[in-house]
Amino acid sequence: MNDHSNPPQAAVPNDLPGATVPFIESATAPTAARHGLGRRRVLWGAIALTGMLSAASLVLAWKADQRGASLEHELVRRQQDSAGTAAEARLLAKQAQEGMSEAAAKVALLEARVAEVAVQRGQLEDLIQSLSRSRDENVLGDVDAAIRVALQQTVITGSAEPLVAALKQGDERLSRYNQPRLEGVRRAIARDLDRVKAISVADIASLGIKLDETIRMVDDLPLIAVAERKDGVARETAKTVAPVARTASAAAASGPGASAAASTASGNDGGVGGVGAWSGMLGETWSALSERVWGEAKSLVRVARIDHPDAMLLAPEQSFFVRENLKLRLLNARLALLSRQFEIAQSDLQVAQATLDRYFDRSSKRTVLATELIRQVVGQARHVGVPRPDDTLAALAAASAGR
Repeated sequence: MNDHSNPPQAAVPNDLPGATVPFIESATAPTAARHGLGRRRVLWGAIALTGMLSAASLVLAWKADQRGASLEHELVRRQQDSAGTAAEARLLAKQAQEGMSEAAAKVALLEARVAEVAVQRGQLEDLIQSLSRSRDENVLGDVDAAIRVALQQTVITGSAEPLVAALKQGDERLSRYNQPRLEGVRRAIARDLDRVKAISVADIASLGIKLDETIRMVDDLPLIAVAERKDGVARETAKTVAPVARTASAAAASGPGASAAASTASGNDGGVGGVGAWSGMLGETWSALSERVWGEAKSLVRVARIDHPDAMLLAPEQSFFVRENLKLRLLNARLALLSRQFEIAQSDLQVAQATLDRYFDRSSKRTVLATELIRQVVGQARHVGVPRPDDTLAALAAASAGR
């Protein structure tokens, strides 16, 4: 420390006058003291400031160090937390991936079940719709189905009876329901029914029966080349010969002993009666024999018109083949009718008719009947198309659609 009581003395040059020196010392001494004091204050202020700054720096450095340490601890803690969080996140990600795989499998299973449920729902809706149809719609559907089936049967069999029956049945069913929208269907059925009835379709069943009857008659038809006894002569001969035969057989059974006993018992009158009985019996026998001979003689001669002379040259053994060929023609015609081949049937029937006219006796009633049956079949065996019930089908479709 410096002593403030003894201020430093300024050096006075020796060459200055002596009178002026005391005045200079007395003027500059306080100033120098003040300057020295100011310097010291400044110096101490600087030192104090420096100390304060150093202390402040130390405090700041300590605080900074404390903050860095706290930040480091926080960073370590957060890093540890981040590591734990990352591990947990990886674990959760793995679980999420596994869960996603399971969810994808479940979704696929659910989609399959949804598709199955959709199919079942569609079937259920169709079933509900079919069950919820009204009574009129069911009737219209049944009538439409019945008419279509009858139309197929008509096409197959060639007969209009199935279609006519189906139209009549449909009209009867619709007449039970008093519905205005069904009147149009009934009018269409009436129009189609009139058109179908107006068509004359061949009745194959009846034509087949006629041909069967003709085939059964072929064996009994008389041929021109074969002589046959007339039915009237045969019956008359049988009537005449029968009683004579019975009388002769009774007389033969009685014998001569019976005749003698009768003669003895009755006397002379009985003998006369026996001679008369024998003479009457002989007369009847003679008349019967004469009539039989006359009938046989008349049967040997026939007068008839023959358009085909070669028919008389037919040998008796060939008559079997003529009859069989005629049967085969009629059977072929029957099969052609059943298969709806009317042209073939017409051709076979014409050949059969020509065979009857050429080889068989047309004056016989059986031949006339067979010829008439064949002519009826020829006239009816024609192909006629059955009209389709288009008006009825269109009316049914419109009524089902609600129009």
